[in-house]
Amino acid sequence: MINARPTRILTLRGTPVNPAITIQTPRITLREYCEADFPGVHAYSKDPEAVRFMTWGPNTPQDTRTFIQSAIEYQNTKPRLDYFFVVVTNTNREIIGGCGLHIKEPEKRCAALGYIFNRATWGQGYASQAAQALIQLGFSHLGLHRVVATCDTRNLASARVMEKNHMRREAHFRQDLWQKREWRDSYLYAILAEEWRAGSDTIAILAD
Repeated sequence: MINARPTRILTLRGTPVNPAITIQTPRITLREYCEADFPGVHAYSKDPEAVRFMTWGPNTPQDTRTFIQSAIEYQNTKPRLDYFFVVVTNTNREIIGGCGLHIKEPEKRCAALGYIFNRATWGQGYASQAAQALIQLGFSHLGLHRVVATCDTRNLASARVMEKNHMRREAHFRQDLWQKREWRDSYLYAILAEEWRAGSDTIAILAD
């Protein structure tokens, strides 16, 4: 089974073009960005260790502000291809990370997922739960056929997150990306809608 407990996806508060999406899981909530999120987002975006395997960063304050503004603007694009979420804990609403889905091939209904978390929260299962929520969003709400993700082959923690969510390693690309002054090897993981449906719980989707 992909899920031990079902994830509830709630569509809340309307925007001029698209409804905003909030995803609530047992331990974390994924919600759309707002400008007030800057301190929490910049805390991990500026951390060299947290962004070590990312294609971006460490961020300057302006880099982080630019990203947040872009994430807000994506909420009102149509057709919408980018879904970025800040991740907060359900206990104290603390910002602990960010994640998102990018629909890179609309005609093939394929999207790439990604995530990053504050180093203080590593090893606590938050990334696995966020990835699970994104996969469910893609298949149950966005009508996707395939969700993919990549990671540096040295990033074993990220690989485990994808494997815990029953994503299949499909490829090992040798030196496919020049990143931060070195060539990077990458793993490609994927899961299909039919594979997800075979082992998933039903998700309740409520519209405001």
